[in-house]
Amino acid sequence: MNRPDYSAVWPRGRSRSLSVPGTALHANLDISALRYPQKPCLVYYGARYTYAQVQRQVQALAGFLQQDCGVGKGDRVLLYMQNSPQFVLAYYAILRADAVVVPVNPMNRADELQHYIRDTGATVIIYGQELHEQVAVLGAAAPASKLVAAYHDYLPSEGSDQNVPDVVAEPAQALTGNGVVLWRDALARGRTPLPSSVVSADMAVMPYTSGTTGHPKGCIHTHHSTMYNTVAAAVWYDGGNQDAVFLGVLPFFHVTGMEGVMNSAIYLGATIVIMTRWDRVVAAQCIERHRVGRLALIAAMVVDLLAMPDLANYDLSSIARVSGGGAAMPEAVAEKLQRDFGLTYIEGYGMSEAMAPTHINPERNPKKQCLGIPIFDVDCRLIDPVTLQEVPQGEVGEIVVHGPQVMQGYWNNAQASAEVFTEIDNKRFLRTGDLARMDEDGYYFMVDRLKRMINASGFKVWPAEVESMMYAHPAILEACVVGVTDEKRGETVKAWVVLREACRGSVTEQEIVEWCREKMAAYKAPRIVVFTDALPKTSSGKVLWRALG
Repeated sequence: MNRPDYSAVWPRGRSRSLSVPGTALHANLDISALRYPQKPCLVYYGARYTYAQVQRQVQALAGFLQQDCGVGKGDRVLLYMQNSPQFVLAYYAILRADAVVVPVNPMNRADELQHYIRDTGATVIIYGQELHEQVAVLGAAAPASKLVAAYHDYLPSEGSDQNVPDVVAEPAQALTGNGVVLWRDALARGRTPLPSSVVSADMAVMPYTSGTTGHPKGCIHTHHSTMYNTVAAAVWYDGGNQDAVFLGVLPFFHVTGMEGVMNSAIYLGATIVIMTRWDRVVAAQCIERHRVGRLALIAAMVVDLLAMPDLANYDLSSIARVSGGGAAMPEAVAEKLQRDFGLTYIEGYGMSEAMAPTHINPERNPKKQCLGIPIFDVDCRLIDPVTLQEVPQGEVGEIVVHGPQVMQGYWNNAQASAEVFTEIDNKRFLRTGDLARMDEDGYYFMVDRLKRMINASGFKVWPAEVESMMYAHPAILEACVVGVTDEKRGETVKAWVVLREACRGSVTEQEIVEWCREKMAAYKAPRIVVFTDALPKTSSGKVLWRALG
């Protein structure tokens, strides 16, 4: 089957294949600190930390992990924390100690945390003090060594004039317990790490899948696979820019924020303005004060920012790019972004198993509500999920990808690893479970999750397509479409809808049902509409559609 050429749309001046450093990932920080020692690496509610300061603290923490916690090469260390300077420091300290970073969603509770501990065999956990009870309640089941951080310690000494989240405003507590060491005490020990012995093929980071079916699974990533997308994200857009300023509000524990913001910025020697929690006012202040040019935001954040009543009062002229993924940007919102700011929302596609992106829209040739095109060195196919044969251009198939950023497999789960890979043309492809179609230009468009399809009286209904059409209704802020059991149709279409605040009370559920019937085929139109104040979401912005019935 012929492959798309992409010559007309490929980013200007970029090769099709990417050369990446053969060094360990933590070397990126060392190199940037050598080049730009006095340049701000991290900015946190007004406090600035230079590359030299960050590197010194990383070295001290790495030495602490090795000498005081017994961390050795390949050991897994849990990183259970909000976005903060300490997250960045801990991440690179774990790598510098030749260990493996296991990022854990700070929304997880004790029972969920216990799965990560058992599965990884971790004996060390680094966490924010607000999560202390979740660790303490596990007792002897918790890792033996516990390093506890207070985000407040990294605020400006004179206090911040921005709206600081409660979790950041809480001063350091004198926490005690078996194996507990406070962050500031660990730094005060002034340890020096042993020489690093890792190579690019060694394990570096093990993010866990979201766990929509069964327990979350650890994705084994090497220094090479992590480095690959670190560099790819930095190079794809504008060839790399050491003077760029990134807004770090997407969760760093998730591969999008980790690779597209944290790791890419440090590779470049750029600056990261960190936000622990999303706050549209603080975001606007940060953009204006620090001349932020790179915004990685999920669609919901863009919607919220653009709905800010006094947004016009802020100077946002520094913004050069707004990018994201996870959920398609509603067309009406994309048009407002373009109309008011001259900016195009650049969408991409990726997953934990591929350390974030495998597809990104070309910045100068993007398409709306589109996954983009395969990035450097990625071979992407669409296959029939049953026969595993490639489908013709324009037809719906499962996305399968082969590339340098694809994981080695799932940790301690040979069966799941075998099931998620398939061989095509003597190459190992990752089965994503996502359904898409490719247009005549070779751009990929998401249809839906393979397991999310609704079968209504024999007709296939793709919820994402229905949701996209519903966003055209002026009263709808968000929508999530699910399938529910129906005696006559087998399944029928149900929509959960969040109305815009100004429209609440003036629009009825039945009016939405009738509008949908006028706008789409009868079998697609929701038979049931339910209003809700908010949709349940993961911290990365994906709607938890399984939680809706």
